[in-house]
Amino acid sequence: MYEPANETPRDHRPAKSVRVLLAEDQGMMRGALALLLGMEPDIEVVAQVATGDAIVDAALVHRPDVALLDIELPVRSGLDAAAELREQAPDCRVLILTTFGRPGYLRRAMEAGAAGFLVKDGPVEDLARAIRRVLTGETVVDPALAAAALSAGPNPLTARECDVLKASVDGATVADIAAKLHLSESTVRNYLSAAIGKTGTRNRAEAVREARQQGWL
Repeated sequence: MYEPANETPRDHRPAKSVRVLLAEDQGMMRGALALLLGMEPDIEVVAQVATGDAIVDAALVHRPDVALLDIELPVRSGLDAAAELREQAPDCRVLILTTFGRPGYLRRAMEAGAAGFLVKDGPVEDLARAIRRVLTGETVVDPALAAAALSAGPNPLTARECDVLKASVDGATVADIAAKLHLSESTVRNYLSAAIGKTGTRNRAEAVREARQQGWL
């Protein structure tokens, strides 16, 4: 479910404000961001959502110029939503704002069509500037994260290896993973073995942890 943002009086706004959709699962953070961005004379938060599955519907209804998305959202990640926004609302620029500045996340965000990637510890003035910049066609990326992504290299895991690792959390057995992904148990074992080797870990729990830390999952 999405909720329209409270309308901000436009008496002192320019004729054309930047319309922003805000996706953040933590209510206090979402409210604070909406309030602070709403104080900018040329920015209007037109919708707020708390889950990833509500992003595209809200964008189609409110037609924002910029979608400001967290990554780790309930139901669906901001990265998956960004990829669908590229198809469903191509005029909406996507700016990823996350607590987790992981190199793999940056690569995945760019592949999903995001125009920017920032971490949440920066000042709101920088965020407002980034919103304006992506709207003009620029790509805005946190410099430290960009350097880390270049040094980290690409994700060594295949898409199927990532699927198997994701399905292996919460104590899932090989049989559970095989049933969920419609694979044979021997194939699941092969994917797990390959993922463990590529992540340089000793078991699948460590492989999942390392892949998450790098932003590959």
